[in-house]
Amino acid sequence: MAANFYFLNMREFNVTGLCIPSMHYMADTSEKIRQIMAMVEKGQYFTINRGRQYGKTTTLAFLENDLPKKGYTVISVSFESVDDRVFEAPENFCQGLLNVCSKYFEEKNLPGSEAWIDSSVTTFDLLGDFLNKTCKDKKIVLMIDEVDKTSNNFIFLKFLGMLRDKYLKRGRGIGATFQSVILAGVYDIKNLKLKMIQAGTHQLQDGEKRINSPWNIAIDFKVDMSLSEKEIASMLAEYENDHKIGMDIETVSKKIRTYTNGYPYLVSRICQYIENDFNRDWTVNGVQNAIKEILLEQSTLFDDLFKNIESNPDLKDLLRELTVGNRAYLYNVDNQAIQLASIFGIVEKRERLVAIHNKIFEIRIANYFASEKDMLKNRIIPSAFINSVAGKEKFDMPLFLEKFANHYYEIYHHKDISFLERECRLLFITYLRPYINGTGFYHLESETRDGERTDVIIDYLSEQFVVELKLWHGEVSHEAAFEQIFGYLESKSKDTGYLLTFDFRKEQNVGKPQMEWVEHKGKRILDVMVGTI
Repeated sequence: MAANFYFLNMREFNVTGLCIPSMHYMADTSEKIRQIMAMVEKGQYFTINRGRQYGKTTTLAFLENDLPKKGYTVISVSFESVDDRVFEAPENFCQGLLNVCSKYFEEKNLPGSEAWIDSSVTTFDLLGDFLNKTCKDKKIVLMIDEVDKTSNNFIFLKFLGMLRDKYLKRGRGIGATFQSVILAGVYDIKNLKLKMIQAGTHQLQDGEKRINSPWNIAIDFKVDMSLSEKEIASMLAEYENDHKIGMDIETVSKKIRTYTNGYPYLVSRICQYIENDFNRDWTVNGVQNAIKEILLEQSTLFDDLFKNIESNPDLKDLLRELTVGNRAYLYNVDNQAIQLASIFGIVEKRERLVAIHNKIFEIRIANYFASEKDMLKNRIIPSAFINSVAGKEKFDMPLFLEKFANHYYEIYHHKDISFLERECRLLFITYLRPYINGTGFYHLESETRDGERTDVIIDYLSEQFVVELKLWHGEVSHEAAFEQIFGYLESKSKDTGYLLTFDFRKEQNVGKPQMEWVEHKGKRILDVMVGTI
């Protein structure tokens, strides 16, 4: 009891490896576990495929703990640390599989390890016969973690094909096999061809059949693995119960959910920063300070994110358009770039459109493109300019827009119009970053973006500014923009907004920037127009 008491009072937020309830603050995901266990009870085979650091391993640990309570025997293994020679031949693999299963029982101090030792199992046919005998009248669940590490190996695919054959025979009352098989990884095993194409290992035409559907018996895994506002609140409630700091759990959990969309790593990372670096400032301000740190940090999650962007040109183009570009995409599962972005957990489907999964990803990706093609790298914004706009207590948005408009006119008014139409959003973000760096941040309000409209929301200290970027499409469209920004201001209970319009009419000399305050249904909107000559 003493050890348990120690851990309960020393729990912390964890972002690395397995989360352990006695050591770490965790969201109550019991409903997700219940849904997955129901799939096991139905004898279903499936893959828990989600992006990096999405809680897959921790979910398997919960299943490993809970399934035996319902009479299941669980074998939870990973091939991540086995010798590569296991995948050189069927005999090596069959013996390697039996070996890791036997070791599992030994390491867990469970009876039955000797049942998984049989040196005569040297082919997949013999492995099938072995399963007939070993799984007969038993409810055995096989879970394999980090399956991506093995899934581009044809020997492993052959193993999946054997499991598929056993599953189908079981349905006809022939033989016995695992009650359920759960694979966990980034890729859905049904998308192995896509993974092999990306890895450069899909080259041989005679391998097509083996790649196409070794796992088409698996059902789609539709359990929402992101953390809801309620689930985030359950974790904060545990923390509050231990520390009694008077946290407004509802407000803080809502703010965390707003910026992370429930991505488990990001949720825990925000909490970790607040706890360890910001003197337990469990307020909206504390959440925003934590987000600022995440936007600057290097981590495995973001290393993988940008590695995937750099290695996939089509994916890079897609994400560029979704963040700093001027194009919306319908969610098309046959589009390889969209499929990859979904697999990696970078985008999701909202309504019928593709959207960046969360605001933190959106900011990091937009910053990446702004840094990659920094239009200011040969020009230094004087510190006096920055200090006049971004003070210690407030951000002067009208002055900032005036400076941006003048900067834009002086440097870009002579540029090719097609370049300006393509780059105007990136120009704005690039100019904005040094003004808010270290104190504030921005995000793109993708929920209200329809391909012609981008709202940039700027958080600076306790202030929030709504800037709508528009391309000129005529007087009617311009008037409609006021109604659009009014609706958004109304939804956010704000009285002031900013409309920045880029006018590229060749036939009209727009000249120097135009700025004026406009009253619209009780809202004050600063109307700023910049163009070409």
